[in-house]
Amino acid sequence: MTTVCFPFVGDLIGGSHVSAAGLIRRLDRARYTPLVLLQHPNGAMARFFAEAGIATEPAPLSPEMVHGRAVSPAGAARLVATSLRLRDYLRARGIGIVHSNDGRSHATWGLAAKLARARLLWHHRGAPDAMGLRMVAPLLADRVVSVSAFSAPKPGRYSAAARTRVIRSPFDHHMQHDRAEARAALAALIPPGGGTRYVAYAGVMIERKRPLLFVDAIAALHARRPELDVAGVMFGEALDGMDEQVRARAAAAGVADRIHLLGHRTPGGYWLAASDVLMVPAVDEPFGRTLVEAMLVGTPVVATRSGGNVEAIAHERTGLLVAAEDADALADGCARVLGEPALAARIARDAATDARARFGEQAHADAIMAVYDEMLAAGAR
Repeated sequence: MTTVCFPFVGDLIGGSHVSAAGLIRRLDRARYTPLVLLQHPNGAMARFFAEAGIATEPAPLSPEMVHGRAVSPAGAARLVATSLRLRDYLRARGIGIVHSNDGRSHATWGLAAKLARARLLWHHRGAPDAMGLRMVAPLLADRVVSVSAFSAPKPGRYSAAARTRVIRSPFDHHMQHDRAEARAALAALIPPGGGTRYVAYAGVMIERKRPLLFVDAIAALHARRPELDVAGVMFGEALDGMDEQVRARAAAAGVADRIHLLGHRTPGGYWLAASDVLMVPAVDEPFGRTLVEAMLVGTPVVATRSGGNVEAIAHERTGLLVAAEDADALADGCARVLGEPALAARIARDAATDARARFGEQAHADAIMAVYDEMLAAGAR
């Protein structure tokens, strides 16, 4: 039996944690024992894993020890010192595999895994040109798992491409929510006159996900089809003052009363089920979780023809794909879904069937365990 270490740095919950929890629940305990380590053992992440029924332990470092940047001499020295301590910890715990799931965990635990002679699985959910993927993964990672072909490393003389597998993120394909009940709950949050047809944005509000483009698209949709009485509902945490930028953009576009910032809400699928359509304006999104969750709960998706979106959606069959960076195209796509009930019903039905067939948790766990088997077999030779 091999112990697989899942270290997590920071305390902000994201898609990587949801995916990791799905994997950990499905691991074959006769072959692999998970060890989940948290930098903040009493924070939001600890509560998240506890609610998922997953035991965790404190990581063997204080929060202050992981903030230095390796690009400076002081940061490099701190990284080496940290890695030596973590190497000793991995050896003492008999860790066979370190499975890192995000950039900070790669940076904190990658060298330590190498020094401890543990296998390192580098789970990549970011851009294909990420510096760590290009410069560090070829040196440290025994295997790279990419969530989409778009985000996978490009081949080259110095590249981890030959050691990379594309494995889609896992989803609970039994996810079900009462859409009427969810819709009533959402309607209770919208003030009178704020719209009755709900177009959702779901995810952290950062530039790459284009929340301002969402506002522009809602403004275009309202101007073109006022009879649809559209409300733009935004679920997610705003970073770097993006909430104020969204409000300012909405006011300038004349739709301040139709843009509703509702914050991070769980379970995400419930609020997606409450919505008439999910708009995904993001550009170069590696593989969006909310997109597939919407498919699973029967909410049609209108997404940009960019990044991993094209790997998740078949245009006109399981969703609509439109030009990137184009508010009018997003508005037109949403207008089609809202104005053509038969189209919306067909897309919702076919998308749910497709998502359940392709993105189940067990299939994901089996694929990851096959990668673990490869790494251990290679290390034994």
